[in-house]
Amino acid sequence: MTLTPIRQTLITLLSDGQFHSGEQLGEQLGISRAAVSKHMAALKELGLDLFSLTGKGYRLAVPMALYDEAQLQALAPMAPVHCFPVIDSTNQYLLERVNQLSSGESCLAECQTAGRGRRGKPWVSPFGCQLILSMYWRLEQGMAAAMGLSLAVGVAVVQALESLGYPGVELKWPNDLYYQGRKLAGILVEMSGSAGASCHLVIGVGLNLAMPSREGERIDQAWSELRHIQPELVDRNLLAGRVLDHLQQAMLTFEQSGLASFVADWNRLDHFAGRPVRLLMGEQEIRGVARGIDDRGALRLETAEGIKFYLGGEISLRRGD
Repeated sequence: MTLTPIRQTLITLLSDGQFHSGEQLGEQLGISRAAVSKHMAALKELGLDLFSLTGKGYRLAVPMALYDEAQLQALAPMAPVHCFPVIDSTNQYLLERVNQLSSGESCLAECQTAGRGRRGKPWVSPFGCQLILSMYWRLEQGMAAAMGLSLAVGVAVVQALESLGYPGVELKWPNDLYYQGRKLAGILVEMSGSAGASCHLVIGVGLNLAMPSREGERIDQAWSELRHIQPELVDRNLLAGRVLDHLQQAMLTFEQSGLASFVADWNRLDHFAGRPVRLLMGEQEIRGVARGIDDRGALRLETAEGIKFYLGGEISLRRGD
């Protein structure tokens, strides 16, 4: 769904979280109350947590800090920042432009209509309720040097959250952030390139902030949101700028030393450390105790036959019975 100028203005007016009557909104926009009602219905389809009360008007369930491109650029000055109200996919936007981008360049959106996670799973993305961010990086060492990158990205995002007063976030191998056993965020790293040449990386992060309950019902796994850690959310521009800055700094470190600089922190944050788990690889199931990762990013699994190592691919990590 496209976001028309009138609907963009409506969102801006409603972002303060206060009641606005249909009559007042109509006067400000030069449209009828009936037209306001139709636009509100369309905004609900984007996932906005809107409700109305007779005699008072419309309001958002929680105030919303819309992305401010100039503010974000000041917070993360390394490379250009691009912001969109609605986009099909922030990762796809960058992937289609890799030959025109500089390392650290980013794309953020209030809402994705075709967001995806690992293995192509759809990513539920209601308007303004998540941090949806993708960043481009050109890795001169080539695709082989990108091994374990999603693990380093996870560490960088957790450290950004810790710096803003969000403790207790953990990591699940290979690309999720957890809070109290539920998924808080996902990471999707996509790359392109040829053997012996530099490669193009696009790093996508989707982080739940304050999800409407009706949208949460569409998610097919246990999930969490930043509001569960701290009810008063930090300004979303500050959050986005901090995450982006940490990602850029992490990539500078990753370029120099690979995953090795992140392994100790990843193991410190490992949600499943020392716990019995099941590894699912197609029809095969392997049981053992999670013992962190090695310098390649391989999962260390203590089995009856001793310590075994498993790298990425079609592997799912589940809590053991």
